[in-house]
Amino acid sequence: MTQYCVVVVDGARARFFTLQPAELPELESSPRLVELEDLVNPEAEVPDRELWTEAKTGRNRAPNGGPAHGYDDHRERHEDELERRFANSVGEHCEALARREKADVIVLAAQKRMLGFLRQTVVPRLKGMEVKEYTKDLSKLGPQEIHDHLAREGLVPERKPPASRA
Repeated sequence: MTQYCVVVVDGARARFFTLQPAELPELESSPRLVELEDLVNPEAEVPDRELWTEAKTGRNRAPNGGPAHGYDDHRERHEDELERRFANSVGEHCEALARREKADVIVLAAQKRMLGFLRQTVVPRLKGMEVKEYTKDLSKLGPQEIHDHLAREGLVPERKPPASRA
C-alpha cells in the first residue's frame, strides 16, 4: 500500500499527518488522517511592535509638521527571510517523517506564498518520493476536514465506510 505523509503549513505553524488504516475496519472509516506532530514558528509569534520601531511601513513625517515622505524599510525582505527559515525547518521535519514512515507520496498544503518557499526547501530533500501540492491554507481545519479537502482534489485516497456497512 502507498504510504502518504501530509504537511499542512501556514506562516506560524506546520502540522504533519499520515494516512493510517482503521484499527477496527468493521467499525471505522479507513484510511484516517492522523496528526503525528506539529512545528511552531516562534518568529511568527513576535508582535510587530517588537520587530519594528514604526508600526506602519513606508511613511514618515518631517520635523516640525512638514510633509510626509515615503521610504522603504525592507520589511518584506525580512518577512520573506523569516518564512524561508521556517520553510527550511519544515523541510527538515518533513524529510525525517517521510523517511521514518517510509512514505511514497508527500502532500504539501499551504497558501501560495508559503508553498513557493516549501517547494524550494522540501522537494529537493525528498528524492524518490512523489510530491503533490495543494494551494490552500488548511491549517485551521481538523484532520477529517483536511482529508476531505485533499480527497476531493484526488491528492489522497477517499475514506471508505466501515467494512460491516460496505
